[in-house]
Amino acid sequence: MTQEELDALMAGDLDEMDDAAPAHSAIEESLESDEDEMSDSEALEVEKDKAATQMMHEYRPSSTMSWPPPPPTSDHKMVHQLDDVTKDSEIKATQVFDKLETVSNFMMSAEENAKEVIKLIETNITLFETLVTKFPKIDQFQKALDDNKGMKDRVEDLLMNAQMAEDEIMMTMDIMQYQDIHRQKIERVINVMRALSKYMSALFEGSKDDSKRVSSAVHIHGDETTEDVVSSEDIEALIASLGKK
Repeated sequence: MTQEELDALMAGDLDEMDDAAPAHSAIEESLESDEDEMSDSEALEVEKDKAATQMMHEYRPSSTMSWPPPPPTSDHKMVHQLDDVTKDSEIKATQVFDKLETVSNFMMSAEENAKEVIKLIETNITLFETLVTKFPKIDQFQKALDDNKGMKDRVEDLLMNAQMAEDEIMMTMDIMQYQDIHRQKIERVINVMRALSKYMSALFEGSKDDSKRVSSAVHIHGDETTEDVVSSEDIEALIASLGKK
């Protein structure tokens, strides 16, 4: 390749680069404008979300007002609240069962100790009966025999009460089983509510996005409660402002 051909080739490349530069800058400007539009749209959505959140947090429930209903915050979402109820009730029920089982174990231990005490008292009774038989004139042996018999009766009463308390604990555990049944009923209600929610969402689903819909009219001919929404003075002021532009 001669020097002349090399110079011509380089000159042609430079011309192509010069032609491509304006097109590239135009593409960049288009992308930047699209990004600006997207950023403006995103900023508008963020502002709307902030405004909605502020309105929801500023809501104050009243016992004398049934309308408007509370906003769908975490404190008022029905399924959310029911989920919390089932979760908390299950946790508390488990804790109650654990406590009842602990009390039952204590009562069983008390029963075993009471039985051991009764055996010891029976041994003492046998001993003092022998002593009373051999030494009937010694009143101390008879008194000790009577005391041991009375003590045996009291310990047997304690043993019976402990057994009855254990029976009551078992019945309480059986009653607590209904709590699990109630939890299952609530979960069934939750599933029905979720199914209805999905069905209603599908039923009212539109063919186009809500952001592309025309906003609703504030006042329509025939309305009685919105006749004075826009006064004649407001209309004149609006016309005057448009004329200034």
